[in-house]
Amino acid sequence: MQTYANLSDFRQLIGQEIGVSDWIVIDQDRIDRFADATNDLQWIHTDVERSARGPYGTTIAHGFLTLSLLPAFLQSALSIGDVKMSVNYGLNKVRFPAPVPSGSRLRARFRLLEYGELPQGAAQLVIEASVEREGTARPVCVAEQVSRRYP
Repeated sequence: MQTYANLSDFRQLIGQEIGVSDWIVIDQDRIDRFADATNDLQWIHTDVERSARGPYGTTIAHGFLTLSLLPAFLQSALSIGDVKMSVNYGLNKVRFPAPVPSGSRLRARFRLLEYGELPQGAAQLVIEASVEREGTARPVCVAEQVSRRYP
């Protein structure tokens, strides 16, 4: 985990990698629970037997499952000492360039794209998240997430 003392330290970090998360295993149980929660029960995600004969040879995780893990990845990647509250403000861009087969291990690399000052020492950060699958070069998700951080 990368630790930063102050939110204002981020002014000088634009364009730089600011953290790398821990690995998270994407097993079939996690995929099935996400399918149940979102009512997205497409066979490529949930039918192990049919997926074994499909294009990937196994089930794959939903792209939105990978995207929904960004807060967990970010939490394990960095800490800002004087931030008491963070608010998800949205996303600018999201792509899923490669599949996530069941059993994959994922982690995210974060790069600061923008730092915008807000009142009372708060800031709006635009952070690029590149989620990688262990053993492959192509990312499985690339997203620009916008958050507001409050000291």
